[in-house]
Amino acid sequence: MTLPTIFFDCPRRQKTKNLLYLYAMLENFFQTDLLEAGCDEAGRGCLAGSVFAAAVILPPDFHHPLLNDSKQMTERNRNLLREIIEREAVAWAVQEITAARIDEINILNASFEGMSLAVEQLNPRPGFLAIDGNRFRTTLDIPYTCVIKGDGKYADIAAASVLAKTHRDEYMMRLAEEYPMYGWAKNKGYPTREHRLAVREYGLSPYHRVTFNHEIGQLELF
Repeated sequence: MTLPTIFFDCPRRQKTKNLLYLYAMLENFFQTDLLEAGCDEAGRGCLAGSVFAAAVILPPDFHHPLLNDSKQMTERNRNLLREIIEREAVAWAVQEITAARIDEINILNASFEGMSLAVEQLNPRPGFLAIDGNRFRTTLDIPYTCVIKGDGKYADIAAASVLAKTHRDEYMMRLAEEYPMYGWAKNKGYPTREHRLAVREYGLSPYHRVTFNHEIGQLELF
């Protein structure tokens, strides 16, 4: 594949770190015997909004020097990679699990459900799943492995992390227009001090996860 122009959209102190990505690209797959899909989610630790999960099957020759754990990338580079992944992937899918569903089944199960539903949308069907994290449950009859910090090790998991993150950020920007008082355009629903103070002042929105602890003095989930 032909790589597009690379943009190092980062402060000077981060450029050295980002340049290392040119020489330390991720492994494409956990295994190569079966068609593999990488899976990841975004928004698990947020107080508000849906959690988004993605599944991606990459072509065997896919490489991009900026692809990494989406949390380690700038917003501009994430959006750049999103376009490339969605264009070049063999198959990809993103699934939203709403705050109401999260409250119903808890955030861990919601993450598992989102990844499973994303995988079900893939065509062709993968023969193996590489899951970011240390555990996974599914009713899918597809073998899988869990990889701790897999989004920094395997390209297909990293690609899924980019799609989940960018789709969720786009969604939170839309919600921020409806409820600007919570600062979602900046915090994306995560439990910042400003977000918690806004909850104290304005109460919960219809998009908040009511089973999560929104108190200003608490930094953990129930």
